[in-house]
Order: sequence, then C-alpha cells, then structure tokens
Amino acid sequence: MIALGILLVLVLLLVVFGLLFRIQILTSIFSGSSAREIGTSNRVNAILFIIFMIVGGAAFTYSFIENYGKMNPPIASVHGHEMERLFWTTMIIIGIVFVLTHIALFVYSYKYQHKEGRRAYFFPHNNKIEIIWTVIPAIVMAGLVFAGWKEWTKITGPAPKDSVVLEVMGKQFNWLVRYPGRDQKLGVVNYRLIDATNEFGFDLSDKSGLDDFVAGEIHVPKGHPVLLKIRSRDVLHAVYMPHFRVQMYAVPGMPTKFWFTPTKTTDEMRAQLGNPKFNYELACNQICGRGHFAMKLNIVVDEPDDYVAWFAQQKSFSEQNPDVLASFQQKSDKLGEKENASAAAAVVTPAAKASL
Repeated sequence: MIALGILLVLVLLLVVFGLLFRIQILTSIFSGSSAREIGTSNRVNAILFIIFMIVGGAAFTYSFIENYGKMNPPIASVHGHEMERLFWTTMIIIGIVFVLTHIALFVYSYKYQHKEGRRAYFFPHNNKIEIIWTVIPAIVMAGLVFAGWKEWTKITGPAPKDSVVLEVMGKQFNWLVRYPGRDQKLGVVNYRLIDATNEFGFDLSDKSGLDDFVAGEIHVPKGHPVLLKIRSRDVLHAVYMPHFRVQMYAVPGMPTKFWFTPTKTTDEMRAQLGNPKFNYELACNQICGRGHFAMKLNIVVDEPDDYVAWFAQQKSFSEQNPDVLASFQQKSDKLGEKENASAAAAVVTPAAKASL
C-alpha cells in the first residue's frame, strides 16, 4: 500500500508540473514574450546538442577502450579466429554508420535550429535516394548473413568422428556434466528417474550407460575436437564459453550441440595473461532465475596425456552409486519374472487342446 501511495503521489506531481508548464506557455503567448524566449531557448538547445555530441562521443570512446579486454578475451579455439573476424567486420560496418548518423543528427540539430523568417524545405520524394539506401544496406547485409551462415553451419554441423563427447545439462542453478565411459557412448536418460542422487536421470537398464560418469568440472584435451551435447532440465539457459567463442542455448525439450577445438591449455593461458589463478569458465548468460549468478562451471584444458590420465581416474555413476544400480537390477529381475510367467501362461499344451 505504501508503494502504491508513493506512486500515486508521483503521478499527481507530474500532472501538476505539466499543468504549470502549460499555464506558463499560455501566459507567455498572451504577454508577447514567447518569441524572444523561443529564440533564446533554441540557441541554447542547439549549442547543448553539440556539447552533448562531443562529451558523449568522448565517454563512449573511453568506455570502449577501457573495457575492450573484458569484452574481447584472448581466443583459445580454432573456429574462434573466424568468429572474431566476422564479429569485428560487422562492428566496423555498423560503427561507421552509427557514428556518421549521430554526427549528422547533432550537427543538423545545431545548423537548422529555429530562426525567424526561415522556412523548411519540403522534400517529399526522391527515387534515387530511396534506391541507394535500400540496395546498399541489402547487399551489405546479405554478405554478412552469408559469411555468418557459412561459419555457423560448419561449427553446428557433424563433428569429427574422433571428437571427445560430453553432455552439459543446465538446471536451476548449476551445470551438470556427463561423459561416456570407454565405450564412448552416452547411455539413455529418463526425466522420470531424476532424484537427489540421480540428477541426470540415468537409466541403468541401458548397458551403454553403465560406464558413464559425472564430473564436477569440464576437462577437454588441447588440439582435439570436442562435441558438446547440450540440454536443459527446467528453463532456458545458455552455454557461454567466452575464450572459446562458444555460445549455444540450452532449451528444455530440445537438445542442441556445438563442437570446437581448444588450442591453449589452462596453464598456457595463465602464462599468457600472467594470472596463475585464471580458469576458463562456462557461464549462463540468460537470466534464468534468482540464482542465475551461480551458473558457472570451471573448464580445464589439458595436454592430451594429462586428459587421458584424468579420464582413467574417473569412476562411473553406477560404481559410485551401487544402491541405484541394485535397484535397477531388482526391477529388471522382477520384470523378467513377469515376462516369463506371461509367456508360460500363454503356452497351450496338446492335452489342453484335446480337452477343448
């Protein structure tokens, strides 16, 4: 109620100020002083437009230079260089149009300020200008779209057959990571089986999932293609890995994928940045709820031999949770008994046939 009262007071104040402003204008008109005030205010506003352009342009330039490193971290993937080229090509084209348009906006506001006796030139139509400002942007946009589409189909297309495969699942508010075991096949999962222990919903009746394991962080080998299979357990999330120039939505009910090849180990990037505490990270950049800030996960890029050693040390989900595996085996045994009983009941013996 207090908030509603404050809102009503603010609305009433705005109405009062509006009425007072209107009364002041009408008074000026009747007294004959409006012409002088309009002339003075227009000159002031025209000068303020130029000042605002200079100050705003300087602030924009400073902000860009100051934050360049944060928004443009070093590249650590093969496709990242092409993505970077496309990004900056687009930014340069848009930037040129943005700067020229805003210079014209502010300069014209100053140059064509209101003056007594000046009349605006009426310019209703010009086919040549309309063709120019339609065709040129269309050609530029078509070129950008084609270049982006070409690269996008490459990185979202079929991954190399020898890729390291892992599944990333987003949920409020953390990431879950699953690797296939030695068979390199991810097992079947079922959302009906999800609980506090089985967060992925492992269906351990599927033998290909018995060696799957869950990791607390992502490990990938340097110089080897990595295929991310992405899904969400609840709301829309996004897999964002800035150093690898990777972003893909995690959509409920619609699996997505993205593959890339890392080019720098974590240790190499730490040395390059001079920061021994640096870690690659996966972050969600879609606001997914109150705990969105917690949607981060470390990524470790290993040398190939170190990755193999790390992989060999991992224990499968079924090994770490024998009670879950035992429960599945019991259900499987009961199901087998029911199927055998049903099959036996369906058999009709010759004696039974004779009695019919």
